[in-house]
Amino acid sequence: MTPYLLPATALPADADNAVLIGRVQRSGAGHVLVQVRPDGVYDLSRLAPTCSALLDLPDPVAAVRGHRGERLAATEEVLRNSACTARVEDSPWLLAPCDLQAIKAAGVTFVASMLERVIEEQARGDASRAESVRASVVAVIGDDLGAVRPGSPEAQRLKEVLIAQGMWSQYLEVGIGPDAEIFTKSQPMSAVGTGAEIGIHPKSDWNNPEPEIVLAVNSRGAVMGATLGNDVNLRDFEGRSALLLGKAKDNNASCAIGPFIRLFDQHFSIDDVRRCELSMRVEGPDGFVMDGASALSMISRDPLDLVAQAIGANHQYPDGFVLFLGTMFAPTQDRHGPGQGFTHVVGDIVAVSTPRLGTLANRVNTSDRVEPWTYGTMALMRDLARRGLIG
Repeated sequence: MTPYLLPATALPADADNAVLIGRVQRSGAGHVLVQVRPDGVYDLSRLAPTCSALLDLPDPVAAVRGHRGERLAATEEVLRNSACTARVEDSPWLLAPCDLQAIKAAGVTFVASMLERVIEEQARGDASRAESVRASVVAVIGDDLGAVRPGSPEAQRLKEVLIAQGMWSQYLEVGIGPDAEIFTKSQPMSAVGTGAEIGIHPKSDWNNPEPEIVLAVNSRGAVMGATLGNDVNLRDFEGRSALLLGKAKDNNASCAIGPFIRLFDQHFSIDDVRRCELSMRVEGPDGFVMDGASALSMISRDPLDLVAQAIGANHQYPDGFVLFLGTMFAPTQDRHGPGQGFTHVVGDIVAVSTPRLGTLANRVNTSDRVEPWTYGTMALMRDLARRGLIG
């Protein structure tokens, strides 16, 4: 994992211009909010006790740039110490950059790949039937399946064709219907950071990483920045029943976020997010290697539309939230034999990266063997009170 925990890899390519917010575990202090610069990691506790509070400031970027907190360590040292296999307890290491925020996710946000999966499923391996199904779809929307705009009249016509073909599903409903799928991925304080182990359920035999952009949204619904995420997915659990979504998505260490939240400023904005191209690499202990990519430009719903569907008059988040935007990456590369597709094995290293946000890297283990989640909101509040940061 070491190559992914070097400043040249973990930090954005333009790190000198980036305002990066993170959190570290510090001996004797607990979880500490920090600014990460190329030369060092600086304490932000006196500016804001939590990431949630920082993002609610009137101008977080100006506040962070004007703050002179204690330098805790060199950035290179903190990154190196974040590796789960070589951690020194007396030195700081990186955590997930969010804290009190709800952890939400948007699903089925890439129409083109979703429709192809439906076509393949309905064709049941029969190429001639696949072509006839595809022809029915193309007759409605043209050659570009990605042109379907969720909730549009064209999407409604496509829905009618798919129903007539007997292949409508709940996934298509949220994929091209007016309402996005927004679900709770994990609990506040439960996400792991870069260098940590990520967990897959020990009973899962078919699972995969999901590299995604994650937006950081404050309590007012304003998007303040972005980071990277790995929405670990259990394809067998959710495939058996959509009602197992909670069990498929929310397990110990099944949510990785980081390495830092990059705040929006004159150098980085939501338009840069829209242009992001994610790359992902899986390196197995058996020598297996898989590379993949996901371009956010292919997303079917604009990121700000997804945010608007998550927060508003019907639902508030007083501590803010982070929102996974979904992925078009669904690995099918055979790993254990022809026709068996991809699934994780213990010891896999998963790296998710994009030049403007850096790299998030984690080692795969089962959820019953990763480090237990014991530090929650109450523990954080106790530590903040002990340090005189809250009353």
